[in-house]
Amino acid sequence: MPTDEFNSLLPELAFTRRGFIVTSLGAGFALAVQSSLAQTTPITTDSQGLVAGEVKVPVVDGEMVAYRAQPASGAEFPVLLVISEIFGVHEYIADVCRRLAKLGYLAIAPELFARQGDPRKLANIQDIISGIVAKVPDAQVMSDLDACVAWAGKNSGNVARLGITGFCWGGRVTWLYAAHNPRLKAGVAWYGRLDGEVNDYTAKHPLDLARELKAPVLGLYGGQDQGISLDDVEAMRGAIKKAGGKSELHVYPDAGHAFHADYRPTYRKDAADDGWKRMQAWFKQYGV
Repeated sequence: MPTDEFNSLLPELAFTRRGFIVTSLGAGFALAVQSSLAQTTPITTDSQGLVAGEVKVPVVDGEMVAYRAQPASGAEFPVLLVISEIFGVHEYIADVCRRLAKLGYLAIAPELFARQGDPRKLANIQDIISGIVAKVPDAQVMSDLDACVAWAGKNSGNVARLGITGFCWGGRVTWLYAAHNPRLKAGVAWYGRLDGEVNDYTAKHPLDLARELKAPVLGLYGGQDQGISLDDVEAMRGAIKKAGGKSELHVYPDAGHAFHADYRPTYRKDAADDGWKRMQAWFKQYGV
């Protein structure tokens, strides 16, 4: 959706949204993934040398809670939006923010489900998807991310060096935001859905937006992903080529979905480490 068209919707969004259900983040991993923790050893990144923790971001209809991590000294840090999977901003996403802050970024992960519910407190994944995630409008998400950029610009962030990265649900959002914000320098989408059903909440998918991308996106996908077909990956690659874009997609043949999620059995260290290196190089290449 073009920025001007989207901005025209903001008064309507402010009128129709309901109050915030999530007003604080707490700590720990989402309830739905607790059983996985016994099978894994999640990566833990300390906050030494960082300013890290919960912040409140002014949005069009109130205040949205987010996790922010940045170096403890200095200013004008490049800004990275970090977009969660369906589980919201739990410990994995907070740790990713701290990892990025150690690299010199101001990383901010907003709780984008805050008005619809708290996915961290639900044990059933289907309840999370149908009861919360499916009810979050894309237009609302784009507005909230714009608000995070504005907040970062007022809090030691250099929004002239703006990037975005996201995982699963957040990977799809990464593609969408690259089509939304002309100020974005680059994005990295980890196994984000490329196509799907269109409805009142989800008007378009990345495959529909290949010609509208305003910043190059690196898409990282698993060849064994049961939810995102290689046909979709190839279709997206073809659409980008046809549009003359700079975005790229890389597939790890032996990895499935959520191969970066080190707190789940789906984690594949080789693919995750390689993807992390590619992400850093991609952001460096495009000035983030």
